Amino acid sequence: MTPRLPGARTRPLTTHPRSASADDPQGSPPLDDFASHVLDVVDSIPAGRVMSYGDIAEYLAAGPGPRQVGRVMSAYGGAVAWWRVIHADGTPAPGHEQAALARYLAEGTPLRSSRPPVRVDMRRARWPAR
Repeated sequence: MTPRLPGARTRPLTTHPRSASADDPQGSPPLDDFASHVLDVVDSIPAGRVMSYGDIAEYLAAGPGPRQVGRVMSAYGGAVAWWRVIHADGTPAPGHEQAALARYLAEGTPLRSSRPPVRVDMRRARWPAR
């Protein structure tokens, strides 16, 4: 059983805003349990804090690893605070650096560099989720 985070929401498999629908036949597939748990963890990360893909995989303990967390974020991340999930070296998802930087600055996320490559200070910004 995956641990529940305080304040985490439960998502039904068919009602996620990024799921495939008649209006969006090219949309993402319905959420499975792993994807729902990943998105619950991301929803629980406070403003100004981050977790790496590996942190989320480790927190969930059972099942897939960091790459699969990345796949979930690629498919459904637009529905959550995607900029709070980063690589272990503190860099945001490729191609999203400037959008992420604007959010980091607005939230007061500790940074090591605001110039390319944008890098979050993982020592100060990492959220332990425990």
